[in-house]
Amino acid sequence: MKKVLVTTRLLKSNEERISKLWDAKFNLNNEIYSEDKLIELSKDCDGILSSIVDKIDEKIINKLSDRVKIISNFAVGIGNIDIKAAKKRNIVVTNTPDVLTAATAEIAILLILGASRRVVEGMRWVRNKNWKWSADFLIGKQLFGSKLGILGMGRIGRAVAKRAKAFGMEIHYHNRSRLNQNLEAGAIYHDNIQSLFSTSDILSINCPATKETKKIINKKTLEFFSKEAIITNSARGDMIDDDAMVDALKNKKIFALGLDVYNGEPDIHPGYLEHPNVFILPHLGSATKKTRTDMADLAINNIEEFFKKGTCINKVN
Repeated sequence: MKKVLVTTRLLKSNEERISKLWDAKFNLNNEIYSEDKLIELSKDCDGILSSIVDKIDEKIINKLSDRVKIISNFAVGIGNIDIKAAKKRNIVVTNTPDVLTAATAEIAILLILGASRRVVEGMRWVRNKNWKWSADFLIGKQLFGSKLGILGMGRIGRAVAKRAKAFGMEIHYHNRSRLNQNLEAGAIYHDNIQSLFSTSDILSINCPATKETKKIINKKTLEFFSKEAIITNSARGDMIDDDAMVDALKNKKIFALGLDVYNGEPDIHPGYLEHPNVFILPHLGSATKKTRTDMADLAINNIEEFFKKGTCINKVN
């Protein structure tokens, strides 16, 4: 029987399925494994079912047992794994595309609503029981008629655009390449980020984590935005230079910020917690029962397919 290391707790139904398929090592305490522990636990395993919090870099991959032939990532993103190093070791890396598109797009819309309508401030007023209605009380931004910029018009970006249209928003986007007209669905293409950022009333970051997108929101690019702009990020935390963003908030260079992902999460830059116009969530993008179940099932399917065929349709390297 094949042996698999599962580095994160999954829903009960998924773990029961894994137990029927393979000799599995489960992470019963749901701890984040250290480099040494991950290497030690996987040394007699044929595969690893990893999560986005596992930083499987070149150093770790080069120390993995020759027995490990697949790393199935319980996420659509693979920025936590050095896929080039894995390929050199003939280790297949897979992900879970498509199944979390709808749930993540919903969180992106929630970030837009929460930041634009000053939800954090509103909740504080209600909990303090001292609010009083007036015509100018907690005036926020209306979505109808506003320009939504989408940075990264892949599956999730297009799902965000579809939902935003229902609010009467005008869709703008920047991508590595322009989409065909059917996929654009009326969205307006910008061939550079300065054009997109300066046009957008609200920006939704939905692009993958790459060397090119790391800290794409920084001191220089923040100057492209209007002081009334809202920025949201449901993609990856390293898209934003935290120090530059906190400085922009402090100096009122943007209206509000919505975040579901962070650099070094679960740690959060303390500056974000100081500003009431920051709407923050604890990485809930895929946090629905259906989506988490489907993601785990797909991660399991990827390993099962690889063990049977020696390859996998969701192979990323």
